[in-house]
Amino acid sequence: MTASIHPLNPAPSLDPLIALTAADMNAVNRVILARMQSEVPLIPELAGHLIAGGGKRMRPMLTCAAAALCQYPGARHHQLAASVEFIHTATLLHDDVVDVSETRRGKRTANLIWGNPASVLVGDFLFSRAFELMVEDGSLKVLKILSRASAVIAEGEVAQLTAQRQISTSEDTYLSIIEAKTAALFAAACHIAPVVAEAGEEAEEALNSFGRNLGIAFQLVDDAIDYTSTSATSGKDLGDDFREGKMTLPIILAYARGSADDRAFWKEAVGGTRTSDDDLAHAIRLFHATGAIADTLERARTYARRALDNLAPFPAGKAKAALTQAVEFAVARAY
Repeated sequence: MTASIHPLNPAPSLDPLIALTAADMNAVNRVILARMQSEVPLIPELAGHLIAGGGKRMRPMLTCAAAALCQYPGARHHQLAASVEFIHTATLLHDDVVDVSETRRGKRTANLIWGNPASVLVGDFLFSRAFELMVEDGSLKVLKILSRASAVIAEGEVAQLTAQRQISTSEDTYLSIIEAKTAALFAAACHIAPVVAEAGEEAEEALNSFGRNLGIAFQLVDDAIDYTSTSATSGKDLGDDFREGKMTLPIILAYARGSADDRAFWKEAVGGTRTSDDDLAHAIRLFHATGAIADTLERARTYARRALDNLAPFPAGKAKAALTQAVEFAVARAY
């Protein structure tokens, strides 16, 4: 039976996941701190700006929680969770350069402070550190999972770049982009835990699917709250995606459902000629009129329910309960 999600009653929280993984994450953070060091002072300075920037560390926490779910007693997952976080951080550094972003998590971006070349090169350094940690683990299967995820993320970012300001972008193309650029790392972060725990193929398949579905839900919510949140709550300015011409699901749905005048507006907005504050306000009115935001969030809940279903093979306990709340939190943060 499909699990239900009640994002408002009671309010879900990441606290159970944070508590479950606290000891593991202390170990992961020690690895991160040690491996971001370099004799070149700019590297730890710039990397530390982003790594210490207030992120939830959701992906390495998922690795640790999945290891707990599989009752893994060892410590290999600490280095691998650090590798996951380095991959994620490297992609953020590169993304901010590509998007010409000025804020992330409410702080100035590294590229704004140190410039684009430094941000790109420190991102490369962190990717290299991630692969060092994978190789040190010694598992070819783990190396294959994480290296494949890294390649897929890059493909997704390139696909998003080519879809930017392209009003003809389809819903299927959009979903393939977010599955690559976001969900692939969520899936890999969860998948490597049953591998090191030697939990078997069923557990690997379940946790890989769990991470993928959670990642899609997470990105759908992100794309919705770009039009409903503020920098104080989301860490970026309202309408950043709108001004950058990113073809996310709210725009795709609003364009498909709009009148001829609406569609003309969307073509100009996505094309970059209608990006003022008044234009953004008009876009938000069109989202509400067409139900585009509501339906994007409902799509997120569908993927979240699938993620909960993926946990069915695992026994009840603190790890399963924490992961369940993490899924519910991922969609509830839109409210």
